[in-house]
Amino acid sequence: MSLGALLKVPQTNLVCSASVIFLHGSGDTGTGFLNWIKFLIGEFSSPHINYYFPTAPLRPYTPLNGELSNVWFDRYSITPDVPEHVESLTNIGNNIKSLVEDIIKGGIPLNRIIIGGFSMGGALALHSAFRFTPGLAGVFTMSSFLNNNSAVYSEIKSKDTPLYMAHGDRDTMVPISWGQETYNQLTKLSVKGQFKPIPQTMHELKKNELEELLKWINIILPPLESDK
Repeated sequence: MSLGALLKVPQTNLVCSASVIFLHGSGDTGTGFLNWIKFLIGEFSSPHINYYFPTAPLRPYTPLNGELSNVWFDRYSITPDVPEHVESLTNIGNNIKSLVEDIIKGGIPLNRIIIGGFSMGGALALHSAFRFTPGLAGVFTMSSFLNNNSAVYSEIKSKDTPLYMAHGDRDTMVPISWGQETYNQLTKLSVKGQFKPIPQTMHELKKNELEELLKWINIILPPLESDK
């Protein structure tokens, strides 16, 4: 399966020196995710960073009894206690790797690219950063988790990629304990990062959460001398 539509928020300078890939949650689209972010923080752009919003393939999704949905990969159940769906994860991992390679061909080096996402998109970002496309500048998640037996833990290839995880403290769909356990397992593998509980927050995005994330992105991807 191939990716759906790809949206881009371009840099405002003449030259782009960094890129960020935002991955939406299950059942959403790149367009829907971008509009959600704009609703919370307004129009946004960066002088030197391109922001990409791809859309997941339309595929049968087991938690919806096999109904078609825009999801990055299939799940046997929405819980960390089941095995990962290896085939669909491998397939989408190759798709994201191709997207990263296209960005690199456009002149942005691997160590100037960040990938991250919300919920399922965040899980895919972790697989991408630590398994499929090691060497990225950073990876972030919002309200995400990895399965207990995740291949990320056994196949990790890049422990130097900075990690930023944010999670609503009242999330009932993806409890914060799942995200915290994922973070703990990754730090045990020598991954460096931070885990930020978002107060009074369910399975959703909040304005302050996004503002803090964008600050982190700009710390990881500062402008180069050539951007100034």
